[in-house]
Amino acid sequence: MNFELTEEQQMLNDSLRRFVTNEYGFEKRGEVIASGQGSDPATWAALAEMGLLAFTFPEAYDGLGGNAIDTMVVMENFGRSLVVEPYLATVVLAGGLIRDHGSEAQKKDILPAIGSGERLLAFAHSEPGARYNLSHVHTTARRDGDGYRISGHKTAVLHGGQAQQVIVSARTSGEPGDERGLSLFLVDTSTPGIQVDDFATHDGHRMADIQFSGVSVSADHLIGTLDEAFPAIEKATDLGIAALCAEAVGAMEAMNATTLEYIRTRKQFGVAIGKFQVLQHRMADMFIQAEQAKSMAILAASEADSDVRTQRREALSMAKTLVGQAARFVGQEGVQLHGGMGVTDEMFAAHLFKRLTLINLLFGDADHHLAQVSDGLLAASA
Repeated sequence: MNFELTEEQQMLNDSLRRFVTNEYGFEKRGEVIASGQGSDPATWAALAEMGLLAFTFPEAYDGLGGNAIDTMVVMENFGRSLVVEPYLATVVLAGGLIRDHGSEAQKKDILPAIGSGERLLAFAHSEPGARYNLSHVHTTARRDGDGYRISGHKTAVLHGGQAQQVIVSARTSGEPGDERGLSLFLVDTSTPGIQVDDFATHDGHRMADIQFSGVSVSADHLIGTLDEAFPAIEKATDLGIAALCAEAVGAMEAMNATTLEYIRTRKQFGVAIGKFQVLQHRMADMFIQAEQAKSMAILAASEADSDVRTQRREALSMAKTLVGQAARFVGQEGVQLHGGMGVTDEMFAAHLFKRLTLINLLFGDADHHLAQVSDGLLAASA
């Protein structure tokens, strides 16, 4: 596996790192979170101007033809500064679904609008009680003349309250738990019958619970093939996992940097605590965990675009397992080395710890994905 970035990717990495360092500091992030809007218009416009919102879209739709490795570069830098913009929800998840499965009309309408920063989307799939089971969908879409009526409840929709449109999964046939029978629909959040309850998460991001009560959509709002959306849902989830793994690596590197700076300056008995050998050993362990996680994030990004389901899912589950374990270790160690200050809002380490904790839970925690890898190995040996 090639661990080196291309020249273009390195240039992207350098320019993005300068941007988040100079334009998206700790105070700026706090202002965005305090606003309750879930996004800063000036920052979002700047990301659009840099081409980041269209980076992974085809050139035919005003994109740059990038891939999951490019997304990894972006998300790793976002993780370093804990950027709370809806990039994952709009570009990676919803944008990826339209790019890979949308009709020509949908691509022409939506992808350039995302790339220019004019439109925010979200992917409404998770439901109460699903517990990471992607086929656990009770929301229904029933035929209504030439269109459909959608009814159901979606929970923990990333940036659902900020989106003008959501891609909602609904059951058009079969029973909850069946992989076949799922379909995807593009729905305007202003459509009658939709109730969006926006709320903040512990890490400063925004989520929403969305109720659909007989929401009417036309047939041309169907994304992909009727009843056959499960592979698309899996692929979008895997792209999201790869992006989160990269973001976690950036956050872990930031945690290591801020913790190292703290133990170099914090004095006890007139001596910087970084002089104590036991703390040096703990810092070394943190750096090792972050480096191992980075290797797995590269593996995840390398496999995320693959259409070979078994191989892709195995690689993504392995990556999410190790990255989740590393995030827990680095986050907890970083807080402990800061002492009591490590859990206060004034310290960057506390916010990094919160985000690393939430990243581990999104799209399946480390224990869930470890079970997935284990089940796959048992099935292969049988």
